[in-house]
Amino acid sequence: MNLADAIKEYDDFRQRTRQTDSLCAINSPLLHRIGEKADALGLECYVVGGYVRDIILERPSKDIDVVVVSPSHTPSPGIQLAQALAKELGKGAHVCIFRNFGTAQLKWHDQEIEFVGARRESYQRDSRKPIVEDGTLDDDLHRRDFTINALAVCLNGNRFGEFIDLFDGLLDLEDGIIATPLDPDITFSDDPLRMMRCIRFATQLRFQIEEETAEALKRNAERIKIISQERIIDELNKIMMTSAPSIGFIELSRSGLLPLILPEVAALEGVETRNGRAHKDNFYHTLEVLDNVCPLPAPPLGEYLNSTEVGSLNTPPKGEQEGASLWLRWAALLHDIGKPRSKRWDNVAGWTFHNHNYIGQKMVAPLFRRMKLPTDERMAYVEKLVGLHMRPIAIADDVVTDSAVRRLLFEAGEDIDDLMRLCEADITSKNREKKRRFLENFQLVREKLADLQARDNYRTWQNPITGEEIMETFGLKPCREIGILKQAVKDAIWDSVIPNDHDAAFQFMLQKAAEMNLKPLKNIS
Repeated sequence: MNLADAIKEYDDFRQRTRQTDSLCAINSPLLHRIGEKADALGLECYVVGGYVRDIILERPSKDIDVVVVSPSHTPSPGIQLAQALAKELGKGAHVCIFRNFGTAQLKWHDQEIEFVGARRESYQRDSRKPIVEDGTLDDDLHRRDFTINALAVCLNGNRFGEFIDLFDGLLDLEDGIIATPLDPDITFSDDPLRMMRCIRFATQLRFQIEEETAEALKRNAERIKIISQERIIDELNKIMMTSAPSIGFIELSRSGLLPLILPEVAALEGVETRNGRAHKDNFYHTLEVLDNVCPLPAPPLGEYLNSTEVGSLNTPPKGEQEGASLWLRWAALLHDIGKPRSKRWDNVAGWTFHNHNYIGQKMVAPLFRRMKLPTDERMAYVEKLVGLHMRPIAIADDVVTDSAVRRLLFEAGEDIDDLMRLCEADITSKNREKKRRFLENFQLVREKLADLQARDNYRTWQNPITGEEIMETFGLKPCREIGILKQAVKDAIWDSVIPNDHDAAFQFMLQKAAEMNLKPLKNIS
């Protein structure tokens, strides 16, 4: 079979007619030039893995992996081909050589091509770093993680477009299945990061994980402990940036990986009942909120959880979607992590989670440090949104006053739009009337926010009275009275007691200081 036949078979299965567009990707002049240069050097070369998969699925892919085989066992054939091609392409082609790994990366315009010699791999129990030996194309395809990534297309002139599929990866693409080419226990034990990749591909492509592969995830979950946090977070962030990240977190929970990598989120799962009263499952609520902040509507969680028909949810998005930032998604995922620690039973109110937002806010920094996430302004942003996410809800549930909205706008600052987006996503009630009322009140909050921003520019508000001015006026050294006066001025402006300008604020400060028996150094009229 050649690639054209493979694409046609896939299209027939999907009842589509998009073969021409897919073939353009493999018929590109660059891939023909790679094949021609390989022929001139007496090398076999194949484009493999994700690029072939994405050609068939019609997903965008700029990164090309090329496996090079030397019939004469020339050392480092991938490096040899990359260097020869770069020389022919001339200006604009840049090659990075990694001799220890026998690989080379060629960058040309917006294309990245990685060349590697065909190899076989073996592993030791305590490491995911393989022992590498030269091998054949078959050896190279046998070491691939999943059947849908073990596809290859020949680039040599006399065989250009020949499709190689040793493990029925095309059938798995048709059926929407993630499966390993070999024994999944060996695949995952050898390189436990593949467990994260398995779930990431299932999430990105909306594929089902094949039953035996899913069971192997559970059996090997503990092996994830030998993987660095940096590698884990890289895969986790890719799951987060899909259009329905809930799929990935459901699979992480099912596999037993979630308690090992994000115990704070795993702790949200479950429902406790007392005196016939139960709280909602905060894990699945959180996943609804996470999907809600994403740009495209995700399939309902119940549809995924109850799906038994293989491929029923595998309409693959064509690449990653624009929309909510990664850090807004992290805020959505973590917004309720304080609930397990704050959960209490009250004989009148039932289950309560008082101050869970503030508890959760304090949990963000330790989590970010452990996960090797950035501890800069991005962490501060997530902390802020987790800490503030109940404020708009409280305002929307009451009379929407200028004072309450002004305080919210000042505390949220430039992140007010994202905070409102998170809070609207947080309304997952199945009570349609309650949900309608909240969303209508949120609209009132938004209108007041826009009005106050236009009038007072509170988004970038600064207290017109500084600590230095208070010290200079009253001859004070740093003390608690300075903070009291600054807070009094701030409250007066936010509550519309005085206008938002320096003169009014200064006069108010003098009045408040007099009540505290503070006198200015000089007479101020």
